[in-house]
Amino acid sequence: MNTFTITKFTVLQKLIEINFYFSAALLICGSIFSISDEYTIFIFNEDLYGALDNNLRMIMVYLGVIEAVMLMYCLLSGNFRMMLPVGFFLVMLIGSLEFYGEINTIQIDPQFPLFFLYTGISHAVYGILVDMKVRTSGDSDKKYEIE
Repeated sequence: MNTFTITKFTVLQKLIEINFYFSAALLICGSIFSISDEYTIFIFNEDLYGALDNNLRMIMVYLGVIEAVMLMYCLLSGNFRMMLPVGFFLVMLIGSLEFYGEINTIQIDPQFPLFFLYTGISHAVYGILVDMKVRTSGDSDKKYEIE
């Protein structure tokens, strides 16, 4: 019975890890694809709002590049604990986008909040999982990643 519980927890860990990598790929691809009208997953209403909407596109591109750089850093250093604050930041972007839309009187695509909620929660849960694993192992020399 104890082996079955450990196996279920290991499967849950792997599912969370797969979900994290999928959300990171979605964030990077969704952000980079915001450059083109053909491949974007968001509605930008460029004809209506002009430069303000292009600013939002560029912010998305920068966000994708930053995510790629942070993911590379985490992969090279083995320290994925920083994904918890990254996830918190991504969830906080929901409110920031609403504020940006209200201040500049532009309509924000309703897919943005769902996009940032999913990616943010995925990053935060993975960061919590890695942090719990490091804290329970008690080995300070161990890499900060799930093995």
